[in-house]
Amino acid sequence: MDKSLENRSFYFDNAKFLLICLVVFGHLLQTFIAASDHLKLLYVFIYTFHMPAFVLISGYFAKNFRKPGYLLKTLKKLILPYLFFQTGYTIFYYFLFQENSFSLKLLYPEWSLWFLLSLFFWNVMLLLFSRWPAWIGISLSIGIGLIAGYFDIINGYLSLSRTFVFFPFFLVGFFLKKAHFALAQTVAAKYVALLVFFVVACLIALHPEIEENWFLGSKPYDVFVDSNAVGSLARSAVYVINFVMIASFFCLIPKRRLFFTKWGKNTLYVYLLHGFFIKYFREEAASDFIGNSQTFLLVLIISFGLTVFLSSSFVTAMWQPMIELRASRWKSFFIRNA
Repeated sequence: MDKSLENRSFYFDNAKFLLICLVVFGHLLQTFIAASDHLKLLYVFIYTFHMPAFVLISGYFAKNFRKPGYLLKTLKKLILPYLFFQTGYTIFYYFLFQENSFSLKLLYPEWSLWFLLSLFFWNVMLLLFSRWPAWIGISLSIGIGLIAGYFDIINGYLSLSRTFVFFPFFLVGFFLKKAHFALAQTVAAKYVALLVFFVVACLIALHPEIEENWFLGSKPYDVFVDSNAVGSLARSAVYVINFVMIASFFCLIPKRRLFFTKWGKNTLYVYLLHGFFIKYFREEAASDFIGNSQTFLLVLIISFGLTVFLSSSFVTAMWQPMIELRASRWKSFFIRNA
């Protein structure tokens, strides 16, 4: 195998594993942000880049979308698992929260399932946006993301708000080349990245009143501010923070194979399955924890352990038929352990 290609694969697998760890950690951390200002600051810091970076990676690996059958394959890969897990989470919540009635809302994705719908829409939107020069397409996508906040109808329905708001990151990833990531791996870039992380952390610490939901991209402006003009300015500032933080994150990713690199290929499993554990934890066990430094360390350890467990060969083999609609891992796992 070409050495540069091998290293590049390690690089993105490392990035994906670290990002999915942050997704799990952030969702666990959210339980305590109302009780701890310090944990809230950490939560906001994570949300400035972790999902936008995930979206950007997805765009980078969507370069084959023009191949025959690509969109149909993407439809099966994303929408069928979405329908399965949307139903599964609805049933799970029905029993967990002891609801009086069962209601399956296929057009309103449960919690983290918005990503599957949005990812499918982003691939479809490439049919149009990929025809334009990068600067035109990206500028238009940012404009659409800003305009989306003016309309109440653009919200959680079909994940439209997040689809429009996060699309610029997907499109930037699509237009990026391997040379751009090579620039991010220089020593100078790493020092700049650390400085950016420090400055953004200080800005967040100096403004503890910041509304964390600005970084979720899921709500119109009037939920946060009285003036839509202020809302568009705030989202513009969020975009700036997002992009500099994404760039800084990729500057700090190791490109060599590490002990967790192999798990970077299984992030979809972690993403789809961790919600069952998080929701159960919030409902049944969260009250036993206090939002302090000890809780931070415990939540960090739990997040890493849960991510590793859900990335394991056993879990991926068991769930592959529902997530990837095939059973190659299932067969390999039982052959190895026979």
